[in-house]
Amino acid sequence: MAESVARETVAFDVLIVGAGPAGLAAAIRLRQLAPETSVCVVEKGAEIGAHILSGAVIEPRALDELIPDWRDRGAPLATPAREDNFLYLTPTRAWRLPTPPQMHNDGNLIGSLGDLCRWLGTQAAEMGVEIYPGFAAADVIEEDGRIAGVVTGDMGIARDGTPGPNYQPGMELRATYTLLAEGCRGSLTKRLMQRFALRAGRNPQTYALGCKELWEIPAARHRPGHIIHSIGWPLDRATYGGSFLYHWGDNLVSYGFVVGLDYRNPYLSPFEEMQRLKTHPAIAPHFAGGRRLAYGARALSEGGLQSLPRLTFPGGCLIGDAAGFLNVPKIKGTHAAMKSGMLAAETVADALAGGRPAEPAGLEARLRASWLFPELHAVRNIRPGFARFGLYGGLINAALDTYVLRGRAPWTLTHPHADHESLTPAAAARPIAYPKPDGVLTFDRLSSVFISNTNHEENQPPHLHLRDPEVAISVNWNRYRSPETRYCPAGVYEIVGEGEGAPRLQINAQNCVHCKTCDIKDPMQNIDWVPPEGGGGPVYPGGM
Repeated sequence: MAESVARETVAFDVLIVGAGPAGLAAAIRLRQLAPETSVCVVEKGAEIGAHILSGAVIEPRALDELIPDWRDRGAPLATPAREDNFLYLTPTRAWRLPTPPQMHNDGNLIGSLGDLCRWLGTQAAEMGVEIYPGFAAADVIEEDGRIAGVVTGDMGIARDGTPGPNYQPGMELRATYTLLAEGCRGSLTKRLMQRFALRAGRNPQTYALGCKELWEIPAARHRPGHIIHSIGWPLDRATYGGSFLYHWGDNLVSYGFVVGLDYRNPYLSPFEEMQRLKTHPAIAPHFAGGRRLAYGARALSEGGLQSLPRLTFPGGCLIGDAAGFLNVPKIKGTHAAMKSGMLAAETVADALAGGRPAEPAGLEARLRASWLFPELHAVRNIRPGFARFGLYGGLINAALDTYVLRGRAPWTLTHPHADHESLTPAAAARPIAYPKPDGVLTFDRLSSVFISNTNHEENQPPHLHLRDPEVAISVNWNRYRSPETRYCPAGVYEIVGEGEGAPRLQINAQNCVHCKTCDIKDPMQNIDWVPPEGGGGPVYPGGM
């Protein structure tokens, strides 16, 4: 925890870490409820939306509650969802399955979550919220067992850890309450979960990695509102995952592939599986004559209700995907993240009005009284069903839970283990031969990272830390053949020297798209992702 040093200090009533949908919804709701409350949002991306990645089919329920006239105000959601298709794929065929009720998209809209966050940021700023993009929250301030704000990262630190010629110390941003809205596997969230035992008595969180591409296709092939989700090939029956493909906007197609990080085969590469799926005869025609505009990747929390940590800690709370608010069967999290931020804002506003500078009480009670809790409770058994029973057993369990029990099963399935515990040793696993990219429909990782606009100041200290460098070879290489070289969707991790009989791990931190997969999946939990200098990482363009 950070100690007070000679830094510029700014104080607020409420500090929010992360300018995603949860953080911005919380900021707006606070100013609605208490216009005199000073609110600051700090965001590590170079701009709002720079690090935001989602499909995105958005259910507007929370947005309707937060800003009822969002349509009149020009929110960038203009493509209604029109046609749902749920496919089971074999290597050469596509079988259309009944669309589960949770996946029906009547009344939903397709758009860019990054653009929506940019718009929400404008709304928040107009209400007097202070927003600091390009400032990474590097540490928390703890005083007398209570979180009192954060310290932003220093700028201009040289690779050896000493101040460089352009050194600028970070700031102390102090607050009565601090809301962590960092998204999946946030670095401060991870630390506070351990510090305050927020996961005690809860299921392990389980995660997925989502890789996404944005395409522009010929107008003649564009079908605005057309939605496809798929399961099956190219994944095996023991691996959870699937794809999404949405037609929206001006001749745009959002395409993505999601793989549960509880997968077993250390030779699996989520990025390569994403590329391979595009060659399927039911999928490839959607890209014919098109061009790829952008690429990105991000981990997401899939554990559901039983994996939610305790939401409050002394001096603050967790919201959005930092806590794990995602409805996996619905394939949506924006509405849940926003609602969690609004509930936290209401709780904190009450605490401030009552003059109680302590742990904000009542957030979990508010959650249970809201529409969000029964929504998550009704689908709590579906994701762990796939982890326990595989693809076919998971589908049977989902059908039973959905159509017969209607989400009211008298039991709750648990997640059997953390994702990093699931890998099979390489000697017992089947290697996977992926085809070479053609540069037209399929691509390699480095050309993909290039169009994510990822950049880090080269002379800064590395933000990917090995707790024990020897473990990278003695365990990861010797036992698992370095799965980090395959699960990383950005080519950050590379084994060099193998041909000379002296393999070593090379970390190309410049490529990092901040997906957090390495922090989650490393089998020995030997990799720690910490924030680089503010403004580093991807800068996803409008539309992503």
